[in-house]
Amino acid sequence: MKKISIFTIVLILILTTTLFFLLTNSNNSLSYYMHTKAICNDTNFCQDYMISCDKNKLLMTTPITGAAIQLPLDWQDPRNEVDQKLCN
Repeated sequence: MKKISIFTIVLILILTTTLFFLLTNSNNSLSYYMHTKAICNDTNFCQDYMISCDKNKLLMTTPITGAAIQLPLDWQDPRNEVDQKLCN
């Protein structure tokens, strides 16, 4: 019986510590996310980027090596304005 209560107390302490850490550590924010997006310039040269966001705030853009294409000058980007935003 004594072993069960010690085990229960230790388990509660571990769970409480873990919960406290998860709730207070800002690096574990669920609002942080990453995705890739092609960004095109006015000559229709498009480069893929790794986009890092925290909620709607842009944190960083990193070009992906080798992920680029030159499209014809008459090409029109089919994405709407919402799709073109980096962090929605």
